[in-house]
Amino acid sequence: MGAQLRIYRRRIRSTRSMAKITRAMELIATTRITKAQRAVQAADPYAREITRAVSALAGRVSDHPLLAEAENPTRAAILVITSDKGLAGAYTTNAIKEAESLAALLREQGKEPVLYVVGRKGVGYYQFRDRPMERTWEEITERPTYPQAKEIGTALMDRFTQDTAEGGVDEIHVVSTEFVSMLTQRASSRRVLPLELEKVEPKVLEAEQGRPLALYEFEPSAEEALNLLLPQYVANRIYFALLESAASQQASRRNAMKAATDNAEELIQTLTRQANQARQAEITNEISEIVSGADALTGASAGSE
Repeated sequence: MGAQLRIYRRRIRSTRSMAKITRAMELIATTRITKAQRAVQAADPYAREITRAVSALAGRVSDHPLLAEAENPTRAAILVITSDKGLAGAYTTNAIKEAESLAALLREQGKEPVLYVVGRKGVGYYQFRDRPMERTWEEITERPTYPQAKEIGTALMDRFTQDTAEGGVDEIHVVSTEFVSMLTQRASSRRVLPLELEKVEPKVLEAEQGRPLALYEFEPSAEEALNLLLPQYVANRIYFALLESAASQQASRRNAMKAATDNAEELIQTLTRQANQARQAEITNEISEIVSGADALTGASAGSE
């Protein structure tokens, strides 16, 4: 066996091993996507109802400090949700790009961005570039829980309620990845505080046509109810963003591993053709050598006669 043929066969074996690994990772990611989607669906009704309750409170309270924007905002917190593991395609890269665009926009508006990063990949990105981070969280992006989201929300709320001269912030923004479909995941940013009430989706309104809308009564007052409800609202928005990001991460990893498996199989086919060509060339060369040797022997025999 020639050296070239041995190289091709060694590359085919290693590529097949890699294809088995990427195929297994694709199947694992597919299983985890289903679980992550169920978690998002389970949290969606509560997120929708708490948004409605806060909307009703905001309609009764007009001068609450968490609803009004600062006259001259100087600092803004940015919570960036990335991944703890790699092999997820452009998932982390897109989230960081969105965060960088948001930070540039805030600087143009005269605001100093303050980074809060979730995920080991995002932490490593900013550490490598010597970018200051106010606080980081790791090992929570695969299976986020509400207590973890509440911890993040508490840290952000503490800074929001502080005066900017003492290190507080005037705004809180969350950069996460929305799960659009199995093939599409979109990085986006939204401002959580000061409160920007979200509109109810048209499909939700159509589904609830003919049903009476909820009426709320607040005791002892709308202001005190808003003080109690807003921290839960912020924690819920962060929790929902973590859940959607987890589903998006698994979908992005599945797509990346599927593409890697397809590329490996295509490479195996290409290497197999090249190995066959090399083997045919060796056979042709051997046949040529045998024929040449036979002709030489025949000529030598005829000359001796």
